[in-house]
Amino acid sequence: MARHHMQGSLFDQSDETALGPLTGVRRTALTDGAWIDLLPGWLTGADALFEELAAHVPWRAERRQMYDHEVTVPRLLAFYGEGDPLPHPVLEEARAALSTYYAAELGEPFATAGLCYYRDGRDSVAWHGDRTGRGSRQDTMVAILSVGEPRDLALRPRGGGAASLRFPLGHGDLVVMGGSCQRTWEHAIPKTTRDVGPRISIQFRPRGVG
Repeated sequence: MARHHMQGSLFDQSDETALGPLTGVRRTALTDGAWIDLLPGWLTGADALFEELAAHVPWRAERRQMYDHEVTVPRLLAFYGEGDPLPHPVLEEARAALSTYYAAELGEPFATAGLCYYRDGRDSVAWHGDRTGRGSRQDTMVAILSVGEPRDLALRPRGGGAASLRFPLGHGDLVVMGGSCQRTWEHAIPKTTRDVGPRISIQFRPRGVG
């Protein structure tokens, strides 16, 4: 697999990965009981973590059925199920910290971790909500930690239309989508023709949500 150059953040030159406090999280209320929490730069040393994950995670390219033919998913993927050791200790710390911080609202811990590697602007994920399992019926949460170059996370109310909100996420930024967000809103990482470097997102989910 070809490696792609990443421009390091001027604000994150540490080789030591460490999490900051979650007390700086800021919530934005959406419609229909949905909300998102944002915490820029939650992880310091994010560029070093990106390099380690890019080099050592067992990335796979998937093919999925699209109408009458198979297409290659435009990003690389890895998945860590409940009980699987995560590929870096700071990700274990992140999952535990998020489970503690959101315990009262979520009512259960974050259990799984899905990783996506967006190699350049051609890699993307289409509009969707994480509606597998209980996510299709109940309010749940998905927490996403981003390392590498920022890419826009776009959100819109379910039903289509243009993006209502865009958040450039990378270099250790955290976003948490909660309330009814997975049922009543959709999110995407759009393709871009801009010259963007690679990004890895780590999505923490409760058991049975995907």
